Amino acid sequence: MDTVLVLNQNYEPLNICNLRRAFILVDRGKAEVLEHGDLGIRTASRVVPRPSVIKLSYMVKRPRPQVRLSRREIFMRDDYMCQYCGSRTRELTLDHVVPKHRGGGHSWDNLVSACRPCNHRKGGKTVDEARMRLMRPPRRPQPTQYFLWMQRISGSASRAWLKFLPQLDSSHAN
Repeated sequence: MDTVLVLNQNYEPLNICNLRRAFILVDRGKAEVLEHGDLGIRTASRVVPRPSVIKLSYMVKRPRPQVRLSRREIFMRDDYMCQYCGSRTRELTLDHVVPKHRGGGHSWDNLVSACRPCNHRKGGKTVDEARMRLMRPPRRPQPTQYFLWMQRISGSASRAWLKFLPQLDSSHAN
């Protein structure tokens, strides 16, 4: 594992950085190691414990996090479920509730997950014209800890990270 969880001074998750960056922050006194990884790193003269979680020694102010509009985020918001028929599948398409050629934009409020048959059936029509119904109206998701961090840590999460990401269910980590 070559990634390190970086916490703000108040223990809020800030970032995931590489091992080299974490060593530099710790070496310069800008961060302290809270958790070590399983294996050490061998140098010419000694074995140094591998950091897994570091905490900055100063507070970093950052803007309120926003969830980016992307295909993957739409699917996550809709829980990988077709918003017309309710089927759960990983083979989803994006559908514009109000078709683009009718003035519908590419926004959180106009995009939903749809299975191929439902997307084909709806085509370039509105939901009413196609005589279909949405399971729930589309909206911008709130930037919860789970929504913001789960994708980023799924491949590199350490068990040690879980106590610093309390909103995440341990069943979602490796």
